Amino acid sequence: MNILITGNTGYVGSRLVPFLRSSDTSINIIGYDIGYFAKQLTGTKVPPEAALTEQIFGDIRCLNSELFHGIDAVVHLAAISNDPMGQEFSSVTKLINEDAAVATAKMAAESGVKNFVFASSCSVYGTAGKEPRKEDDRTDPLTAYAKSKIGVETALENADLGDMVFTSLRFSTACGMSDRMRLDLVLNDFVASAFLFNRIDILSDGTPWRPLIDVEDMSRAIYWAIMRKTENGGRKLIVNCGSDSNNIQIKDLAQLVLEKFPNSELSINEEAQPDKRSYKVDFSKFKNLAPKFQPKISLEESIHKILKGLEAMEFTDRNFRNSDLIRLNVLRSHMNNGKLSQDLRWCK
Repeated sequence: MNILITGNTGYVGSRLVPFLRSSDTSINIIGYDIGYFAKQLTGTKVPPEAALTEQIFGDIRCLNSELFHGIDAVVHLAAISNDPMGQEFSSVTKLINEDAAVATAKMAAESGVKNFVFASSCSVYGTAGKEPRKEDDRTDPLTAYAKSKIGVETALENADLGDMVFTSLRFSTACGMSDRMRLDLVLNDFVASAFLFNRIDILSDGTPWRPLIDVEDMSRAIYWAIMRKTENGGRKLIVNCGSDSNNIQIKDLAQLVLEKFPNSELSINEEAQPDKRSYKVDFSKFKNLAPKFQPKISLEESIHKILKGLEAMEFTDRNFRNSDLIRLNVLRSHMNNGKLSQDLRWCK
Protein backbone atom coordinates (compact mmCIF):
# COMPACT_ATOMS: atom_id res chain seq x y z
CA MET A 1 0.00 0.00 0.00
CA ASN A 2 1.27 3.47 -0.95
CA ILE A 3 0.31 6.40 1.27
CA LEU A 4 0.96 10.08 0.54
CA ILE A 5 0.97 12.48 3.49
CA THR A 6 0.86 16.21 2.73
CA GLY A 7 2.20 18.48 5.46
CA ASN A 8 4.17 15.61 6.97
CA THR A 9 6.89 17.73 8.64
CA GLY A 10 4.44 19.51 10.94
CA TYR A 11 3.40 18.73 14.51
CA VAL A 12 0.87 16.00 13.62
CA GLY A 13 2.80 14.53 10.70
CA SER A 14 5.90 14.13 12.82
CA ARG A 15 3.96 11.78 15.10
CA LEU A 16 1.85 10.20 12.35
CA VAL A 17 4.74 8.94 10.20
CA PRO A 18 6.39 6.84 12.96
CA PHE A 19 2.96 5.64 14.10
CA LEU A 20 2.06 4.35 10.64
CA ARG A 21 5.47 2.75 10.19
CA SER A 22 5.19 0.91 13.51
CA SER A 23 1.60 -0.13 12.70
CA ASP A 24 2.44 -1.64 9.31
CA THR A 25 6.03 -2.10 8.14
CA SER A 26 4.90 -3.16 4.65
CA ILE A 27 3.42 0.17 3.58
CA ASN A 28 5.24 2.79 1.54
CA ILE A 29 4.89 6.28 2.98
CA ILE A 30 5.66 9.35 0.86
CA GLY A 31 5.83 12.77 2.46
CA TYR A 32 5.05 16.04 0.65
CA ASP A 33 5.73 19.28 2.51
CA ILE A 34 6.74 22.88 1.89
CA GLY A 35 9.17 22.72 4.81
CA TYR A 36 8.21 25.77 6.86
CA PHE A 37 8.86 23.88 10.11
CA ALA A 38 11.18 21.11 8.96
CA LYS A 39 14.07 22.39 11.10
CA GLN A 40 11.99 22.66 14.30
CA LEU A 41 12.93 19.22 15.64
CA THR A 42 12.54 18.81 19.40
CA GLY A 43 13.83 16.04 21.65
CA THR A 44 15.12 13.79 18.88
CA LYS A 45 18.28 13.45 16.81
CA VAL A 46 16.59 11.25 14.22
CA PRO A 47 13.94 13.06 12.14
CA PRO A 48 10.58 11.31 11.72
CA GLU A 49 11.21 11.34 7.96
CA ALA A 50 13.65 8.47 8.50
CA ALA A 51 10.54 6.26 8.55
CA LEU A 52 9.45 7.47 5.11
CA THR A 53 9.96 5.73 1.81
CA GLU A 54 10.46 9.13 0.17
CA GLN A 55 10.34 12.81 1.12
CA ILE A 56 9.30 15.37 -1.50
CA PHE A 57 9.42 19.10 -0.83
CA GLY A 58 6.95 21.32 -2.63
CA ASP A 59 4.10 23.82 -2.34
CA ILE A 60 0.60 22.32 -2.03
CA ARG A 61 -0.61 25.12 -4.31
CA CYS A 62 1.58 23.77 -7.14
CA LEU A 63 0.79 20.05 -7.25
CA ASN A 64 1.42 17.89 -10.30
CA SER A 65 -0.93 14.97 -10.94
CA GLU A 66 2.12 12.70 -11.36
CA LEU A 67 2.51 12.84 -7.57
CA PHE A 68 -0.58 10.61 -7.23
CA HIS A 69 0.49 7.85 -9.61
CA GLY A 70 0.37 4.56 -7.75
CA ILE A 71 -0.93 6.19 -4.56
CA ASP A 72 -3.67 4.28 -2.70
CA ALA A 73 -4.44 6.77 0.07
CA VAL A 74 -3.80 10.47 0.74
CA VAL A 75 -3.68 12.05 4.19
CA HIS A 76 -4.07 15.79 3.80
CA LEU A 77 -2.52 17.63 6.75
CA ALA A 78 -1.02 20.58 4.84
CA ALA A 79 -2.48 23.81 6.23
CA ILE A 80 -1.86 27.11 7.95
CA SER A 81 -2.48 25.42 11.22
CA ASN A 82 -4.02 27.68 13.85
CA ASP A 83 -6.11 30.80 14.52
CA PRO A 84 -3.26 33.32 15.09
CA MET A 85 -1.61 32.38 11.79
CA GLY A 86 -4.99 32.38 10.07
CA GLN A 87 -5.69 35.87 11.39
CA GLU A 88 -2.35 37.26 10.22
CA PHE A 89 -2.47 35.49 6.84
CA SER A 90 -6.22 35.27 6.23
CA SER A 91 -6.19 35.41 2.43
CA VAL A 92 -3.30 32.94 2.20
CA THR A 93 -5.10 30.67 4.66
CA LYS A 94 -8.03 30.41 2.28
CA LEU A 95 -5.73 29.70 -0.67
CA ILE A 96 -3.76 27.00 1.14
CA ASN A 97 -6.27 25.50 3.56
CA GLU A 98 -9.33 25.59 1.33
CA ASP A 99 -8.63 26.12 -2.36
CA ALA A 100 -5.50 23.95 -2.46
CA ALA A 101 -7.10 21.24 -0.32
CA VAL A 102 -10.11 20.99 -2.63
CA ALA A 103 -7.85 20.90 -5.70
CA THR A 104 -5.71 18.19 -4.08
CA ALA A 105 -8.72 15.97 -3.36
CA LYS A 106 -10.10 16.37 -6.88
CA MET A 107 -6.71 15.60 -8.42
CA ALA A 108 -6.38 12.54 -6.19
CA ALA A 109 -9.83 11.30 -7.26
CA GLU A 110 -9.00 11.80 -10.94
CA SER A 111 -5.76 9.86 -10.43
CA GLY A 112 -7.51 6.82 -8.98
CA VAL A 113 -6.65 7.29 -5.29
CA LYS A 114 -8.90 5.03 -3.21
CA ASN A 115 -9.02 6.93 0.10
CA PHE A 116 -8.63 10.60 0.94
CA VAL A 117 -8.37 11.67 4.58
CA PHE A 118 -8.84 15.36 5.40
CA ALA A 119 -7.75 16.80 8.75
CA SER A 120 -10.66 19.06 9.71
CA SER A 121 -11.43 20.60 13.09
CA CYS A 122 -14.12 20.77 15.76
CA SER A 123 -13.44 24.53 15.80
CA VAL A 124 -16.06 24.74 13.02
CA TYR A 125 -18.68 24.68 15.83
CA GLY A 126 -17.52 28.07 17.15
CA THR A 127 -20.01 29.23 19.76
CA ALA A 128 -22.04 26.10 20.34
CA GLY A 129 -24.05 26.54 23.54
CA LYS A 130 -24.43 23.90 26.25
CA GLU A 131 -25.27 20.77 24.27
CA PRO A 132 -22.51 18.67 22.66
CA ARG A 133 -22.42 19.23 18.91
CA LYS A 134 -23.12 16.41 16.47
CA GLU A 135 -21.94 16.30 12.87
CA ASP A 136 -25.28 17.41 11.42
CA ASP A 137 -25.70 20.32 13.87
CA ARG A 138 -25.26 23.91 12.81
CA THR A 139 -21.67 25.09 12.47
CA ASP A 140 -20.47 28.57 13.42
CA PRO A 141 -16.85 29.05 12.30
CA LEU A 142 -15.46 32.22 13.86
CA THR A 143 -11.93 32.34 12.44
CA ALA A 144 -10.23 32.13 9.05
CA TYR A 145 -8.84 28.73 10.04
CA ALA A 146 -12.24 27.30 11.01
CA LYS A 147 -13.92 28.83 7.95
CA SER A 148 -11.35 27.18 5.68
CA LYS A 149 -12.12 23.77 7.17
CA ILE A 150 -15.86 24.03 6.67
CA GLY A 151 -15.20 25.42 3.20
CA VAL A 152 -13.34 22.26 2.20
CA GLU A 153 -16.04 19.99 3.63
CA THR A 154 -18.81 21.85 1.78
CA ALA A 155 -16.94 21.90 -1.52
CA LEU A 156 -16.06 18.21 -1.43
CA GLU A 157 -19.50 17.12 -0.28
CA ASN A 158 -20.79 18.66 -3.50
CA ALA A 159 -17.91 17.53 -5.74
CA ASP A 160 -17.77 14.48 -7.97
CA LEU A 161 -15.00 12.39 -6.43
CA GLY A 162 -15.82 9.24 -8.36
CA ASP A 163 -15.31 6.10 -6.30
CA MET A 164 -12.81 7.67 -3.92
CA VAL A 165 -13.68 7.27 -0.24
CA PHE A 166 -13.50 10.68 1.46
CA THR A 167 -13.21 11.03 5.23
CA SER A 168 -13.17 14.39 7.00
CA LEU A 169 -11.96 13.96 10.57
CA ARG A 170 -13.16 16.87 12.67
CA PHE A 171 -10.39 16.69 15.24
CA SER A 172 -10.58 17.93 18.80
CA THR A 173 -7.91 20.43 19.86
CA ALA A 174 -4.56 18.70 19.48
CA CYS A 175 -2.20 18.14 22.39
CA GLY A 176 0.68 15.89 23.40
CA MET A 177 4.33 15.32 22.64
CA SER A 178 5.70 15.31 19.09
CA ASP A 179 9.15 15.32 17.52
CA ARG A 180 8.25 18.80 16.25
CA MET A 181 6.69 20.17 19.39
CA ARG A 182 4.30 23.10 19.45
CA LEU A 183 3.67 25.26 22.49
CA ASP A 184 0.92 27.33 20.86
CA LEU A 185 -1.65 24.67 21.78
CA VAL A 186 -3.57 25.17 25.01
CA LEU A 187 -2.58 22.07 26.98
CA ASN A 188 1.02 22.14 25.76
CA ASP A 189 1.27 25.80 26.78
CA PHE A 190 -0.16 25.10 30.23
CA VAL A 191 2.30 22.29 30.87
CA ALA A 192 5.27 24.39 29.72
CA SER A 193 4.15 27.29 31.95
CA ALA A 194 3.76 25.08 35.01
CA PHE A 195 7.07 23.38 34.27
CA LEU A 196 9.01 26.65 34.02
CA PHE A 197 7.14 29.05 36.30
CA ASN A 198 5.03 26.89 38.66
CA ARG A 199 2.19 29.06 37.44
CA ILE A 200 -0.51 29.18 34.78
CA ASP A 201 -2.11 32.46 33.72
CA ILE A 202 -5.44 32.27 31.89
CA LEU A 203 -6.09 35.59 30.19
CA SER A 204 -9.78 34.81 29.66
CA ASP A 205 -12.33 33.86 32.32
CA GLY A 206 -11.54 30.17 31.78
CA THR A 207 -15.13 29.12 31.10
CA PRO A 208 -14.96 28.03 27.42
CA TRP A 209 -15.35 24.34 26.66
CA ARG A 210 -12.97 22.46 24.39
CA PRO A 211 -12.51 18.82 23.49
CA LEU A 212 -8.89 17.63 23.35
CA ILE A 213 -7.12 14.75 21.65
CA ASP A 214 -3.53 13.54 21.93
CA VAL A 215 -1.54 13.61 18.70
CA GLU A 216 -0.99 9.85 19.01
CA ASP A 217 -4.75 9.29 19.05
CA MET A 218 -5.08 11.56 16.02
CA SER A 219 -2.65 9.21 14.27
CA ARG A 220 -4.74 6.21 15.34
CA ALA A 221 -7.88 7.77 13.82
CA ILE A 222 -6.07 8.63 10.59
CA TYR A 223 -4.91 5.03 10.25
CA TRP A 224 -8.55 3.92 10.52
CA ALA A 225 -9.64 6.47 7.91
CA ILE A 226 -6.91 5.39 5.50
CA MET A 227 -8.36 1.86 5.55
CA ARG A 228 -12.05 2.81 5.75
CA LYS A 229 -14.45 1.14 3.32
CA THR A 230 -17.61 2.66 1.86
CA GLU A 231 -19.84 0.31 3.86
CA ASN A 232 -18.39 1.76 7.06
CA GLY A 233 -19.87 5.26 7.06
CA GLY A 234 -20.52 5.86 3.36
CA ARG A 235 -18.40 7.09 0.47
CA LYS A 236 -18.25 10.61 1.94
CA LEU A 237 -18.04 10.92 5.71
CA ILE A 238 -17.69 13.81 8.12
CA VAL A 239 -17.07 12.64 11.68
CA ASN A 240 -16.11 14.25 14.98
CA CYS A 241 -12.87 12.75 16.22
CA GLY A 242 -12.11 12.58 19.93
CA SER A 243 -13.71 11.28 23.12
CA ASP A 244 -16.58 12.53 25.26
CA SER A 245 -14.45 12.30 28.41
CA ASN A 246 -12.03 14.89 27.03
CA ASN A 247 -14.61 17.67 26.78
CA ILE A 248 -13.34 20.07 29.42
CA GLN A 249 -13.46 23.73 30.44
CA ILE A 250 -10.22 25.64 30.09
CA LYS A 251 -10.01 26.44 33.82
CA ASP A 252 -10.45 22.76 34.70
CA LEU A 253 -7.79 21.79 32.17
CA ALA A 254 -5.37 24.14 33.93
CA GLN A 255 -6.23 22.60 37.29
CA LEU A 256 -5.54 19.16 35.85
CA VAL A 257 -2.05 20.28 34.86
CA LEU A 258 -1.41 21.87 38.25
CA GLU A 259 -2.10 18.57 39.99
CA LYS A 260 1.38 17.59 38.76
CA PHE A 261 2.78 20.76 40.40
CA PRO A 262 1.37 20.94 43.94
CA ASN A 263 3.07 24.25 44.80
CA SER A 264 1.93 26.03 41.66
CA GLU A 265 -0.59 28.82 41.21
CA LEU A 266 -3.44 29.48 38.80
CA SER A 267 -4.42 33.00 37.80
CA ILE A 268 -7.71 33.57 35.98
CA ASN A 269 -8.82 36.94 34.65
CA GLU A 270 -12.36 36.82 36.05
CA GLU A 271 -13.21 40.19 34.50
CA ALA A 272 -12.24 39.22 30.96
CA GLN A 273 -14.82 38.77 28.26
CA PRO A 274 -15.56 35.08 27.62
CA ASP A 275 -13.83 33.53 24.62
CA LYS A 276 -16.55 33.06 22.01
CA ARG A 277 -14.88 29.85 20.84
CA SER A 278 -16.61 27.44 23.19
CA TYR A 279 -17.97 24.05 22.23
CA LYS A 280 -18.60 20.59 23.62
CA VAL A 281 -18.66 17.82 21.02
CA ASP A 282 -20.50 14.51 20.67
CA PHE A 283 -18.21 11.67 19.52
CA SER A 284 -20.77 8.83 19.44
CA LYS A 285 -20.63 8.50 15.66
CA PHE A 286 -16.87 7.98 15.69
CA LYS A 287 -17.20 5.49 18.53
CA ASN A 288 -19.76 3.46 16.58
CA LEU A 289 -17.80 3.50 13.31
CA ALA A 290 -14.31 2.93 14.71
CA PRO A 291 -14.59 1.00 17.99
CA LYS A 292 -11.08 -0.45 17.68
CA PHE A 293 -9.48 2.93 16.97
CA GLN A 294 -10.80 4.98 19.87
CA PRO A 295 -8.54 7.40 21.77
CA LYS A 296 -6.40 5.65 24.37
CA ILE A 297 -4.38 8.55 25.79
CA SER A 298 -6.02 10.29 28.76
CA LEU A 299 -5.39 13.96 29.44
CA GLU A 300 -3.34 12.94 32.47
CA GLU A 301 -1.16 10.73 30.27
CA SER A 302 -0.76 13.50 27.70
CA ILE A 303 0.42 15.83 30.47
CA HIS A 304 2.86 13.21 31.69
CA LYS A 305 4.29 12.63 28.21
CA ILE A 306 4.70 16.36 27.60
CA LEU A 307 6.56 16.71 30.91
CA LYS A 308 8.87 13.84 30.04
CA GLY A 309 9.43 15.37 26.61
CA LEU A 310 10.29 18.78 28.04
CA GLU A 311 12.72 17.16 30.46
CA ALA A 312 14.35 15.23 27.60
CA MET A 313 14.69 18.50 25.67
CA GLU A 314 16.31 20.08 28.76
CA PHE A 315 13.70 22.78 28.26
CA THR A 316 14.61 26.05 30.01
CA ASP A 317 13.36 28.79 27.67
CA ARG A 318 11.37 31.14 29.91
CA ASN A 319 10.64 33.26 26.84
CA PHE A 320 9.19 30.33 24.89
CA ARG A 321 6.17 32.30 23.63
CA ASN A 322 8.61 34.29 21.50
CA SER A 323 10.51 31.19 20.37
CA ASP A 324 10.27 28.92 17.33
CA LEU A 325 8.06 26.56 19.35
CA ILE A 326 5.28 28.98 18.38
CA ARG A 327 4.46 28.40 14.72
CA LEU A 328 3.58 32.02 13.91
CA ASN A 329 7.02 33.09 15.13
CA VAL A 330 8.66 30.70 12.67
CA LEU A 331 6.79 32.16 9.70
CA ARG A 332 7.60 35.70 10.82
CA SER A 333 11.27 34.77 11.18
CA HIS A 334 11.38 33.31 7.67
CA MET A 335 9.81 36.50 6.32
CA ASN A 336 12.10 38.83 8.30
CA ASN A 337 15.10 36.92 6.93
CA GLY A 338 13.87 37.34 3.36
CA LYS A 339 13.14 33.64 2.91
CA LEU A 340 9.35 33.85 2.60
CA SER A 341 7.16 36.24 0.61
CA GLN A 342 3.96 37.83 1.91
CA ASP A 343 1.96 35.02 0.29
CA LEU A 344 4.12 32.45 2.10
CA ARG A 345 6.06 31.24 -0.90
CA TRP A 346 9.78 30.55 -0.62
CA CYS A 347 11.87 33.31 -2.12
CA LYS A 348 14.30 32.18 -4.80
